[in-house]
Amino acid sequence: MNEDWRSLTEVDKLLHEPSRLMIMTILSSVEKADFVYLQRETGLTRGNLSVHLTKLGEAGYIEIQKTFNGKMPQTMCQVTEAGRQAFEEYIKYLKKVVNKISTSG
Repeated sequence: MNEDWRSLTEVDKLLHEPSRLMIMTILSSVEKADFVYLQRETGLTRGNLSVHLTKLGEAGYIEIQKTFNGKMPQTMCQVTEAGRQAFEEYIKYLKKVVNKISTSG
């Protein structure tokens, strides 16, 4: 296998998962988003969304703030600088893949 092709396996697997990629794409386009908005936009269940947000938070890609709006709990999420950089690197990776495919044919 060509070394150039092997380098394509160096994808950020945390971001490569479709649900987390969708979450990061949404969060990268807004300043902050609440849990309800993310759930509506992604179509994920509460539990599934919560698991993915936790993984992104543990990686330092997003910041999660839990507060109350009156008596109602509110979870706000935003991309961290590390998350923004990781997302940009992921986009570069995708471009690299597309370029490899279009130049190998």
